Amino acid sequence: MMRMKFYITGMTCAACSARVEKVTRAVKGVKSAEVNLLAGTMVAELEGTELVPVICKAVKDAGYGASTGKESREQKTLPERGEGEMKKRIVLSFLFLFCLMYLTMGHMVGLHPPKLFQGLKNTLLFALTQFLLTLPVVYLNRSYFSRGIKSLLHRAPNMDSLIAVGSGASLTYGMIALLRMAYAIGHGQWQVVEHYGKNLYFESAAMILTLITLGKFLESRAKGKTGDAIAQLMDLAPDTATVRRGEELVEIPSSEVTAGDTVIVKSGGKIPVDGTILRGQASVDQSALTGESVPVDKEAGDRVTSGTINLSGYLELRADQVGEDTTLSKIIRLVEEAGGSKAPIARLADKIAGIFVPTVMAIALLAFTVWMLLGKDLEFSLSTAIGILVISCPCALGLATPVAIMVGTGRGAKMGVLFKNAEALENLHKVDTVVLDKTGTLTKGQPHVTELIPVCGEADHLLTLAAALESCSEHPFAKAIVNFAAEKQLALPAVVDFATLPGRGVTAKLQGDVYFGGNSRLMEEQGISHPDYSALAEEGKTPLYFGKQDGTYLGAVVVADVLKEDSGAAVSSLRSLGLDVIMLTGDNEATAKSVAQKAGIHRVISDVLPGDKATVIEKLRKDGHVVAMVGDGINDAPALVTADLGIAIGSGTDIAMESADLVLMSRSLSRVSAAFELSKATIRNIRQNLFWAFFYNSLGIPIAAGLLYPAFGIQLSPMLGAAAMSMSSVFVVSNALRLRFFRPRSLTDATEGLKKEAPLPSAPAVAEDQLVIKVEGMMCPHCKMTVENACKAVPGVRDAVVDLQAGTVTVTGQASREVLVEAIVKEDFIVP
Repeated sequence: MMRMKFYITGMTCAACSARVEKVTRAVKGVKSAEVNLLAGTMVAELEGTELVPVICKAVKDAGYGASTGKESREQKTLPERGEGEMKKRIVLSFLFLFCLMYLTMGHMVGLHPPKLFQGLKNTLLFALTQFLLTLPVVYLNRSYFSRGIKSLLHRAPNMDSLIAVGSGASLTYGMIALLRMAYAIGHGQWQVVEHYGKNLYFESAAMILTLITLGKFLESRAKGKTGDAIAQLMDLAPDTATVRRGEELVEIPSSEVTAGDTVIVKSGGKIPVDGTILRGQASVDQSALTGESVPVDKEAGDRVTSGTINLSGYLELRADQVGEDTTLSKIIRLVEEAGGSKAPIARLADKIAGIFVPTVMAIALLAFTVWMLLGKDLEFSLSTAIGILVISCPCALGLATPVAIMVGTGRGAKMGVLFKNAEALENLHKVDTVVLDKTGTLTKGQPHVTELIPVCGEADHLLTLAAALESCSEHPFAKAIVNFAAEKQLALPAVVDFATLPGRGVTAKLQGDVYFGGNSRLMEEQGISHPDYSALAEEGKTPLYFGKQDGTYLGAVVVADVLKEDSGAAVSSLRSLGLDVIMLTGDNEATAKSVAQKAGIHRVISDVLPGDKATVIEKLRKDGHVVAMVGDGINDAPALVTADLGIAIGSGTDIAMESADLVLMSRSLSRVSAAFELSKATIRNIRQNLFWAFFYNSLGIPIAAGLLYPAFGIQLSPMLGAAAMSMSSVFVVSNALRLRFFRPRSLTDATEGLKKEAPLPSAPAVAEDQLVIKVEGMMCPHCKMTVENACKAVPGVRDAVVDLQAGTVTVTGQASREVLVEAIVKEDFIVP
């Protein structure tokens, strides 16, 4: 099976999309088909590409257009072009409608028509003029008739069919009245002439078409804003990039950058590709992708992503992913697919839409027949039927879900929350249990060595053996030990026969002897007697034990992984949403409870092997819980897939998008609760839209059918019905657009929590022989180097370090401030 995207033209309402889906699914070899009315696309799952022309033909036979292939730049301008054409149609339609209304209803406001149209003998001229003023409006809006009648002929009536029948009936009645009047005048039947002169429906036909077009225009303008998030993401990518070609710097289109190119990004420039910094350092604004406003300092060896901005500094980077493979391109694709997918809640609207229009036409015919049988004249019965047809157009019903989904997923993208599909957006609000991985999710995932406890000998000897043993491991604790040894510049012996012991530790051969390193369970398995360091675990620290195969215990290295700054506030936000929060970790119980207590988590499941996490999730589901698993998206992939909803939390470059339903571009845990809030807000918005769509039709159809006429004498005018129908669609779209301004409470609470926890601003703490000097005018790494060298040249200075972001230089040594300032000023910098 393969998925293919089709671009569908001619769809105007939910009945259209239901018809396109029905004819596509009827093609043998098509497993599923989902139409996005808002985007004018369909995603079909089919057995092979040979079915593409068959599907296109089936859709065309149903009265619509279908094509495949990537949208070109020219195609993307079609909606804008169509909007301009619609604007011209509205202006001209209103011009003729104004003249028509002046003739027919001007007398109601004291604007009497010229004498040429007054009097019984001029009635035919009066009626003929109305007809001539109506024809341009009909011609300008002829698309309703061509599409509507075509759909009727294919026995798949849609919104256009209702408009065509409703306005067409008014126009036809007026034309028949013209003929009756001409005949009556020739035979002196002036009473008939007077009757028809007062009961022409030309203005109703023109008004219906004009108001419907106005409503569609307002709806189109509003719908255009639903794609603002995607448009803004697209704007993040720069049009050009500066690359090094030999010894020269060449500016080329970003699309022409190839993997391996050296790309230059100066201060204030946008980064065009995903890459690794080769030279330079800079402060990078990643807020557009991660939702975090605080810039991140980058230097050689760090990765940067496309669409981020170099606020200050100079970067030379190697292009790793370019074009469609960049993080920004993947995000845009993910947001487009999520906005184009259907949520389960939309199925009810789809089912109704499939039978809605034929039902409405049946109701209109029934109402016409009933009123005629009850003795009402043709004008009353026809007006009732037309009112039902016009007011019942299912535009609002078809727009209720997709507009909210598109705006919701777009808003999520701006917050750094990426939903893979609409189903994930809807299902998130059903979750009652959130399972959090510890390392990298609750904690920073970057533990460091806090203590070395050797049995005998020097601590450096224990650290050397431990670092060598852990040098081949990818575990965060292993990296912490290796990094600590590197800081001490220790030489590590060669390692052979390295092996990972899942859930316990590692083993390898060093200098001919077999060593083991890991948790207490590993030591017990190998028969190595070791001290009990459970007290350290209660402090949130993890002791890693090391020993030899002969049973010799060498000592322990203690590491700790601290909580992220916003973890406590994030957990509190999740609990305030009524969610049960559980921490799932492979750490021992004491360490796990210590971390959980600091984070505010009351339920802990510890000592779980990586392969058993999925089993724990499955058990929670069997107990009746709807579970969301939050992990780093790599080691926790099985658990993410097993959960009702998998949430991958990471930096956005190496997260496992395939295993998760929801991807958080930031490592901030507060984005999890923000995603829950956004899901609830979106589903609430969809329910409001669906309620309005159903309520509007449930109320409008009976009133249009004349339900209130016997008791109150109220009959709904077709013109009012057209206005009400148009405004219902605009209301639904406008209501969905409110999501663009959605601000999760959890993000605000987390930010305020961090502010409360942060110490009051104070002068930087410096040693007795350090001096911090404020320097103005430093803009790039070259400025940094110049100031540092100027300070280091002063006698008595041992070191000088510039902080570009803070605009300071910290000098270590015995030099006086006056001499240092003089040296800095000589290099054309300002010291305030």
